[in-house]
Amino acid sequence: MKQSQKSGAATVAGGVNEPAEGSHAMLMRYFRDMLLIRRFEEKAGQLYGMGLIGGFCHLYIGQEAVVVGIQAAQKASDSVITSYRDHGHMLAAGMEARGVMAELTGRIGGYSKGKGGSMHMFSREKKFYGGHGIVGAQVPIGAGLAFAHQYLNDGGVCLTYFGDGAVNQGQVYESFNMAALWKLPVVFVIENNKYSMGTSQARHAAGELYRRGEPYGITGKKVDGMDVQKVYEAAMEAIEHARSGKGPVVLEMETYRYRGHSMSDPAKYRTKDEVEEWRSKHDPIETLRLRILKDGIATEEGLKVVEREIKDIVNDAAEFARTSPEPDASELWTDVLVEA
Repeated sequence: MKQSQKSGAATVAGGVNEPAEGSHAMLMRYFRDMLLIRRFEEKAGQLYGMGLIGGFCHLYIGQEAVVVGIQAAQKASDSVITSYRDHGHMLAAGMEARGVMAELTGRIGGYSKGKGGSMHMFSREKKFYGGHGIVGAQVPIGAGLAFAHQYLNDGGVCLTYFGDGAVNQGQVYESFNMAALWKLPVVFVIENNKYSMGTSQARHAAGELYRRGEPYGITGKKVDGMDVQKVYEAAMEAIEHARSGKGPVVLEMETYRYRGHSMSDPAKYRTKDEVEEWRSKHDPIETLRLRILKDGIATEEGLKVVEREIKDIVNDAAEFARTSPEPDASELWTDVLVEA
């Protein structure tokens, strides 16, 4: 885990720029990365309950394997865009925990100077282009980013994430059409967490989601999104397909969110038994932890060291978010126009 003792800055282990060598190192990297996202989101939930985070706040708890596995397959030239459930994607892209948490609390130390909040923060340096609050609106932007990669011939691929609720939006299919027509280097990642707000997928989406691109000639695949290794393997194949000029790919990641749609959602539309079954049988972090111990990659004490390290990083980020000043009123007039 990268950590600056001076600033308390922390990112997910290496982002896209430092691929781990060897299967054991990869497994430990996955464990660290998923654990950071899990603990960060738990802390964000606490701060929301304390009134330090306002507005909407959509937590990624349970879905960590999706973004960690995909990000591990990316290269530094690749870009990322996603929806409003985005904190995990930011950390996976290498954005610092301090800056992400400070943005959640609306402070000047945040990535969008406290003006974007939970759903709208960006980092051009990390090629992370949001965080978008309108359902499905990021998908055509993702196709546009892929067009930029193609036009500039920089070898990049755009990873465009959206949920099972967005798959029924018309702009998604306009994007599929254009991406297929121009063979754009884009991987469309459907994070199917089973519920579009409070409506189950079975009640709002007909057919298999990974096949939604077939009318446009786009290949698709369904993946166990609770298994970080399976996610990584599928992502490697899909990204290489897009990068080689063969056009877009659709990946349906079957995953599950443990919390409500947002912090204001009591999630009464599903049973406690259902949530507990996913937690006890499919949790991506616990499953990987058990494998690490079984294969002798690390000991219980070694994993506890990682836990303590992550706890310190998250607590530091929360303290920074609490103490960073709010933006000056003059910031209302900045970052509005771009000088052409």
